[in-house]
Amino acid sequence: MKKWLLPLLGTVLLLSGCSKWIDRGESITAVGSSALQPLVETVAEEYQSENPGKFVNVQGGGSGTGLSQVQSGAVEIGNSDVFAEEKSGIKADQLTDHKVAVVGITPIVNKNVGVKDISLENLRKIFLGEITNWKELGGTDEDVVILNRASGSGTRATFEKWVLDGQTAVRAQEQDSSGMVRQIVADTPGAISYTAFSYVSDDVQTLSIDGVEPTDENVTVNKWQIWAYEHMYTKGKPSELSAEFLEYIQSEEIQNRIVPQLGYIPISSMKVERDWQGNIVN
Repeated sequence: MKKWLLPLLGTVLLLSGCSKWIDRGESITAVGSSALQPLVETVAEEYQSENPGKFVNVQGGGSGTGLSQVQSGAVEIGNSDVFAEEKSGIKADQLTDHKVAVVGITPIVNKNVGVKDISLENLRKIFLGEITNWKELGGTDEDVVILNRASGSGTRATFEKWVLDGQTAVRAQEQDSSGMVRQIVADTPGAISYTAFSYVSDDVQTLSIDGVEPTDENVTVNKWQIWAYEHMYTKGKPSELSAEFLEYIQSEEIQNRIVPQLGYIPISSMKVERDWQGNIVN
């Protein structure tokens, strides 16, 4: 055999091996909700450590991105904070919903605004631009600085649905990342935004609404209404590896240990169930 054929033969064999490796379904990609991302990443790491040679690539980008990419077949799993039926352009009947957790969403403010409780009406007025200074609510003489999630965010869609009654928040700075939202609110005098419970930390202040605190217990009975299911959508029937990973994340062991540890609520803890239109169905 000619010497120049050896590297070529090696390349062909390598590509052939890769093809067989991919064909076996040893790698999948899950894209979408940044609110769900920490949970999927953590569970993926455990799953991979227990299943050498199997890989779950996890990316953010927002619920809209997750739904559109799984619908197009670009990824195996689309992570979303909202039902597929709620997103225009998404053909929900082509997708299969796998609920893996519930996430509470809370308004957060800079710790120096001087307000800890707010009425739902006044919270709505802030995000519609009708209240512009914290002193109007008994807080400090500080301009309100609104920070929104990007338009494709499921967290934003959930917040606007339950707080703004479907209206669109006033134009303001937008961020794709929940972690970045929290950091900017912590560092910016007068700032307010909203985030999943799982992203709340000591450097920001949560707001109770009409005396109701943003707690898991209040979410489970719908006393705190700003919450959403965390969905992992597949296009039709999931691939073998996708099904295996989804079964793993929905397992009792992961639901009881990892889900609450990271600030999410197990599906089994919910005392109520909502449909995609927000109606209580049990």
